[in-house]
Amino acid sequence: MKYSILALVFSLATISATFGQSTDEFFSKADAFFKTNVTNGRVHYKAIKENPADLNELLEAAKKITVAEANAKEYQAFWINGYNLLVIKGIVDSYPLKSPLDVGGFFDGKKYEIGGKKTTLNDIENKLLRAKFPAEPRFHFVLVCGGLGCPPIISKAYKPSTLEAQLEKQTKLALNDPKFIQLNKNKVKISQIFEWYKGDFTQNGQSLVDFINKYKSEQLPEKTKVSYYPYDWTLNETK
Repeated sequence: MKYSILALVFSLATISATFGQSTDEFFSKADAFFKTNVTNGRVHYKAIKENPADLNELLEAAKKITVAEANAKEYQAFWINGYNLLVIKGIVDSYPLKSPLDVGGFFDGKKYEIGGKKTTLNDIENKLLRAKFPAEPRFHFVLVCGGLGCPPIISKAYKPSTLEAQLEKQTKLALNDPKFIQLNKNKVKISQIFEWYKGDFTQNGQSLVDFINKYKSEQLPEKTKVSYYPYDWTLNETK
């Protein structure tokens, strides 16, 4: 009996170690991939199309990885990277193109096998991230849809140990970018992201301006009226 218990403990420890290594390896390889293939917020789709081995290897490994919601930072980091990688995969599979919207069902039709599930891009964003963590509006500044209207993709992976700092940094960068928050005298135009997901930014009685001012160095007047500029779906491609 004692031997059986020890064997079970050893087996569980081995499984746990292997699981940990697989997620660590995924984050490390994802980091190397983004560093190689992203420059100044844009993606080298042509180069990836010509040599897709690293992307395919990453996504093949991601099929077998499962992450627990209870380990929030690992879970969030995995699905954020997974989303961004699958956007790149979807674009590369149909490249060349001018916009991700050139592909029918790009976000809500095509299903991918990842994280032990078959899911669409929209379901990663809305069911696996936003629905699980409804108090976290900063997802909108790290999930990159492949269009220039999105906040820029970064040239590194999101990792559990750095995720909080990365979420904060990308949110501040977006909300201090004059192209993202467009000021003209007393008028301000903001991304349609704030229109589509308004409820994420106006929790606990705050306004959109309240949310923006939490991160913006030059504060908007409290009663600023906002309007929305058209979303730019042009491909976020390096030229």
